[in-house]
Amino acid sequence: MKTIVICSGGLDSVSLAHIIAARGELSRLVSFDYGQRHRKELDYAAACAKRLDVPHHVIDMRPVGAALTGSALTEDIDVPDGHYAEETMKITVVPNRNAIMLTIAYGIATANGDQAVATAVHGGDHFIYPDCRPEFTTAFDRMQRAALDGYADVTLLTPFVHRSKADIVTEGARAGTPFAETWSCYKGGANHCGRCGTCVERREAFHLAGIDDPTVYEDPDFWREAIASKAEA
Repeated sequence: MKTIVICSGGLDSVSLAHIIAARGELSRLVSFDYGQRHRKELDYAAACAKRLDVPHHVIDMRPVGAALTGSALTEDIDVPDGHYAEETMKITVVPNRNAIMLTIAYGIATANGDQAVATAVHGGDHFIYPDCRPEFTTAFDRMQRAALDGYADVTLLTPFVHRSKADIVTEGARAGTPFAETWSCYKGGANHCGRCGTCVERREAFHLAGIDDPTVYEDPDFWREAIASKAEA
């Protein structure tokens, strides 16, 4: 099944691209520039497409992103430190981001004769991001089938929606994902900060999966403190 993968350049989406490529079903990657704090992750997405030898579509959504105000990912608002489960992480929500990206990806898939759109949303995203939840992805798939009825048959693939980030690390390792060639940190420095929600979640995922984490963190031990704080909350 020819599959387009939405790829941010992060651990989850790059792993998904490698998993689908290992099955011989990857047709292309699509990434989005929505005015996020840094473009570094897009460079990792481009490297993934080159490594897997597939086309890479980069969609300029900066005017749209500029209208989706109030997020630390698109405005000059400090990215909070700590585990994702903390209420403070809601400042990283970009309203309807996944819904918009998926809609565009479906259009690209249809235009190129692809049969599926794959996204790496996972169980750890549910608390913070409403458009990563199973209720959303199921409804979105149903809506798109109606939108393309009689014109195209494109399926939404969400293999991790009921699984953890540690599961993604495990599956990604089996598919040979070069984890050092992925970028998760929201702060976009020379190295991963080790303190923001996505860095903490990344470090924890490798620990739970029992797989060596090749990532260089500015603060490699903060994740333990963040998880302990979450447990005490």
